[in-house]
Amino acid sequence: MSHTVREKSKLLGRVRRIRGQVEALERALEAEKGCAEVLHQIAAVRGAMNGLMAEVLEDHVRSHIADPAITSDAERTQGADELIDVLRSYLR
Repeated sequence: MSHTVREKSKLLGRVRRIRGQVEALERALEAEKGCAEVLHQIAAVRGAMNGLMAEVLEDHVRSHIADPAITSDAERTQGADELIDVLRSYLR
């Protein structure tokens, strides 16, 4: 079972909180709030997204690379390659 399936309810909770933050940002822009308030909300959304990314990345490493139950080098390499691909696109 995939770690995202195991942690589904927790991850969905985080995504829903992020959605709430994005909606608050949208409301602030609609209401023409000051730039400082908008910037704080953008920073909060970014921090929440980074936290979600860090959590899923950590679970990926633990489940698909570092898990001692993985006996296949090919499976471990696949997990590492997936991680590298995601990190390359994330860091662009």
